Amino acid sequence: MDIKGRVVLVTGGASGIGKAAAALFLKAGAKVALWDRDPASLESAARELSPLGPVTARAVDVSDRAAVFLAAAETGPVDVLDNNAGIVHGGDFLSAGEESVRRTFEVNVLGPMWCTAAFLPGMIERGSGRVVLMASAAGLLGVPGMAAYSASKHAVIGFGESLRLELRKSGRMGVGVTIVCPSFVKTGMFEGVKPPLLTPWLDPADLAVKVVDAVARDRLWVREPFMVKLVPALKGLTCPGITDWVGDLLGMHRAMEEWTGRRKG
Repeated sequence: MDIKGRVVLVTGGASGIGKAAAALFLKAGAKVALWDRDPASLESAARELSPLGPVTARAVDVSDRAAVFLAAAETGPVDVLDNNAGIVHGGDFLSAGEESVRRTFEVNVLGPMWCTAAFLPGMIERGSGRVVLMASAAGLLGVPGMAAYSASKHAVIGFGESLRLELRKSGRMGVGVTIVCPSFVKTGMFEGVKPPLLTPWLDPADLAVKVVDAVARDRLWVREPFMVKLVPALKGLTCPGITDWVGDLLGMHRAMEEWTGRRKG
């Protein structure tokens, strides 16, 4: 996809990976629409990004289907939908509470589904477009202390893989899907976490480069850093005991023990 002249919508675009990706899309010549729940942060991000190119901003809760469809109608056609909004609640599953679990799935799973449902028909009609889904390395492998978050990101991966195959089956090859699976990203969302060995903190700007490049090159997967690329092989070619041993050895199973991060992505 030639990004120049395209319209890109970034949810959760007021900070972190979303804001970094928006900046890169603008530099590549795109027009960017930012959605975020936080009006103040959204306004600040739009002001900061506006020198790079045309930016619009709208306060939208992606978990609210009616609000998403209303905002989509007012935003107009979108060529690239970057579903970046997300939250995390740390702690063991039984301590999470119903509201935390429900909210995690509303934002992390239903949010990208509602946004995709709103914009995908237009992409199909035009025969061109891309849906980007922000999953996680925790969507490839369970992690203690983030059961609801990990489950939500497993769901995002399943949604993305199924959506790609539905588009392929129906012959709509001009519309693609990109699934992003990073390890811990330095956005404040995972403050207090001690990343496992061989998976250092990822910088939002560096990950955004990979995301924008994947859109331009029609790539299905972004899995960073390198160790995350090995997770499917580790699970597929070994037994659970070995996978658990590797997780213990690298410190993955202790990573969330001192999590203090914010819950908004």
